[in-house]
Amino acid sequence: MCIKSIILAGGSGTRLWPLSRELYPKQFLKIKGNSLFQDTVSRCLQISDISEIYVVTNEMHKYFVIGQVEELGHEIPDENILLEPEGKNTLPAICYGIKEIEKAHGNSVVGVFSSDHVLDNDAMKTISGAEKLTSDHLVTFGIVPTQPHTGYGYIKPGEELEVGRKVLEFREKPCLEDAERYIAEGCLWNSGMFLFDTDIFLEELKSLAPDVWNAFDGSSNIKEIYDRMPNISIDYGIMEKSSRVSVVELEHKWSDLGNFDALYAESEKDTNNSCTLACENVCVDSNNNFVYSKDNKLVSLIDIDDMIVVDTSDALLVCPRKSSEKVKSVVNTLKQRNDERVNIHDTVYRPWGSYTLLENSGGHKIKNIEVLPGKKLSLQLHHHRSEHWVVVKGMACVENDDQQFFLRQGESTYIRAGTKHRLSNPGKLPLEIIEVQLGEYVEEDDIVRFDDEYGRVK
Repeated sequence: MCIKSIILAGGSGTRLWPLSRELYPKQFLKIKGNSLFQDTVSRCLQISDISEIYVVTNEMHKYFVIGQVEELGHEIPDENILLEPEGKNTLPAICYGIKEIEKAHGNSVVGVFSSDHVLDNDAMKTISGAEKLTSDHLVTFGIVPTQPHTGYGYIKPGEELEVGRKVLEFREKPCLEDAERYIAEGCLWNSGMFLFDTDIFLEELKSLAPDVWNAFDGSSNIKEIYDRMPNISIDYGIMEKSSRVSVVELEHKWSDLGNFDALYAESEKDTNNSCTLACENVCVDSNNNFVYSKDNKLVSLIDIDDMIVVDTSDALLVCPRKSSEKVKSVVNTLKQRNDERVNIHDTVYRPWGSYTLLENSGGHKIKNIEVLPGKKLSLQLHHHRSEHWVVVKGMACVENDDQQFFLRQGESTYIRAGTKHRLSNPGKLPLEIIEVQLGEYVEEDDIVRFDDEYGRVK
């Protein structure tokens, strides 16, 4: 395998709220089967070894990357997980990946892929077949349109090449009338996937985006580099300016799952042409709906058509499918209110497993905690709260002050405030406990870590 892969996995997927949150974005969601990120990794493994796959993400999502790659039966090298100190659009992220690949492998051909797209596996044959173009071109991939879509940018192809065609023009997301005209002209949807020779990419970067080039020049500290970095997309920074860009058509199933209407389009339908996920659906004279409800809740719709209904433990979204783009406005409003429901679900994922908030008041919290087999939490203490643990299933290994002991189903222990403690799962099955926190302050930042196998000790 000679093509290296960069997977961009730092997005927040706000248009799929309340399913997608900043701390659990759409690329890592497992609505059914594998996540979109896992599907992307599996596709990249067709053209790259796991040691040749680089993931650009952020500190919050690092352990999703590690855990979900492990679930596929692989171990991604730690140095291949590139953590951006802040998101500054696609060009800085891609530059970061290409610089690291060049450092580790020398001049290389690199494919760039979003972590949250739906794409047929067969498309990777077409993508790898475009490698011969990279000796003198920056290659992008255009999707043959199935409809005049207003949510995608467009690419106008020109002169034919040995593989693909020269790019005449990039066009922004259009209104419906312009989208119809673009398709009549033979334009393609802009997929946001690329294939680059690293030397040619860096030549064009130095010439066309010198501020980005200069940001990477002379420092190895990624925080310092990003402090100097502009916020700029690869299309605006390089692709729209370069005279060396070609496009290869992909006549394969593709979607960026940008909103719930796109998710509906990609999902299996029932006899009412509706999509029902994670719940039962008993509907009367209702058609063409997307319905999701947590914990297999029964959802019944009567005389309802073309709607989105998404019910999670802490939020309910109801809107017409045609208005699903407006979900982002809800997220913006919640951000202005500093509402935590933008960031987290009641279920929060950690490198060792997850916890679900069952109850919360000013002086107490109740959580359901699941620890994966062989995993452990950090050795820690809390200044302002005590904790009572009850084992629901599995076996717990508990460190409490200077004592270490095991708890089985139905057994419990008490952790006094200010005491060093640690919970781990020595068994082969998941450990589930109920944790009751009591104290004058029970927020997540009351934690001091002394030892942590995931590198979270500051």
